Amino acid sequence: MKFHESKEDYLETILILKNQKDKVRPIDVANYLNYSRPSISRALKLLKDENLITIDNNHNINFTNDGYKLAQSVYERHTTIRQFLEYLGVTSEIAEQDACKIEHIISNDTFDKIKDFLNKK
Repeated sequence: MKFHESKEDYLETILILKNQKDKVRPIDVANYLNYSRPSISRALKLLKDENLITIDNNHNINFTNDGYKLAQSVYERHTTIRQFLEYLGVTSEIAEQDACKIEHIISNDTFDKIKDFLNKK
């Protein structure tokens, strides 16, 4: 997986965790993704270097404005694609797996058409 895709996955995971609880720490991300702590540390450092997140002295992860916007965008693509696939009759489990893959490669035009379709149904 390219860092671009994993970067989006990490940001999406942080957003999901922040929606569940107030404070998110690297260990929470590691547990959620079932990745090793060193892998998470490397990825979070890259996100920090790209000015997408900050990590405070208590190890709490926070979004920068750009990081939050990107996380929201990825999460919207994921949930919309999953909803569309389920509408087509794909099982929830498969729709979830496929949405994780599709969210990284779908064009804005195609995504906008899916969104429009779902809003009209």
